[in-house]
Amino acid sequence: MPGEPPRVRREQVDPGQRPGTTTEESAQIEALKKETAELKQANEILKAAAGFLAAEPDRPRLRP
Repeated sequence: MPGEPPRVRREQVDPGQRPGTTTEESAQIEALKKETAELKQANEILKAAAGFLAAEPDRPRLRP
């Protein structure tokens, strides 16, 4: 109910007595949001690096 304190609602949601997002699910969502932000940042860095390397066609390439 809207008037109940969050602690009371959480105590009913976590064991499945009422519908809602559990504490564990909330933690997973936050972890996934953080991971998504980190991956987006890494992707932007890789895009910039690819653009930089593509802009230097005369650069000698190292072969493994």
